[in-house]
Amino acid sequence: MTWPATARYHLDPAPDGLGLAQDLLNSVAAGTPRKPDLLASLEDAQAWANEAIAQWSQATGQPAPQVELDADGLEELRAFRDALHEATATAQGATSGEGAVVAPVVHSATAALQLGEDGLVRLEPRGTGWRRLVSLILAAILEGQQADTRRRLKTCRNPRCRVAFYDRSRNNSGVWHDVKTCGNAANLRAYRARQRVRNP
Repeated sequence: MTWPATARYHLDPAPDGLGLAQDLLNSVAAGTPRKPDLLASLEDAQAWANEAIAQWSQATGQPAPQVELDADGLEELRAFRDALHEATATAQGATSGEGAVVAPVVHSATAALQLGEDGLVRLEPRGTGWRRLVSLILAAILEGQQADTRRRLKTCRNPRCRVAFYDRSRNNSGVWHDVKTCGNAANLRAYRARQRVRNP
C-alpha cells in the first residue's frame, strides 16, 4: 500500500504520520503534466481519504478511524489543504506572491491526551468527518515538530508546481520536488532572463 496522492509523483513519503500531511498537500492538482485534484468531487475525496487513512494506519501502527466526508466537510477540507500549503511554503521562507504578505493561518482540531498502560502519554485525535482527518494531520505535524522532521516537509519552489516533498538532503537545502522537471526549467528561465537583461 502507498500514499495515493504522493505516489502519483514517484516521491518517497515523509516518515510516519507526517506522510498524511504530505499526501493531503499532494491531493491538489499539481505537477507536470498536471495531475487531477483528488478532492474535486465528494466521491474522489472519500476514495482518497479511505486510502490515505489506511496508509496512515499502516505507517503509525494505530487503528484506522472511519471518516465519512460530506459536501460541507469537503469544502472545509479543501480550505484546510490550502491553509496547510500556505503554512508549509511560509515555513520554508516563501511567500504567496511577489511582495505578498502572508496572513496568519489558524486552524484547530480536537484531541485528547491519554496515558497508556505502558506509561506513555499519547495524543489521540478526535472528531468526526473532516474534523477527524484534520485532527490526525495536525497531530502528525505536531509529532513531526517534536521529532524535528516537520521542517523537511516542503512544497516545490516552482510556482507552476505545488508538489509537496520530503527533503532528505543532508543540509535540508532542497527546493524542487524534482530537479529535472522543475529545477532545470526554473534555472533555464532565470538564465534566459539574465541574458535578456545583459543583451537587450
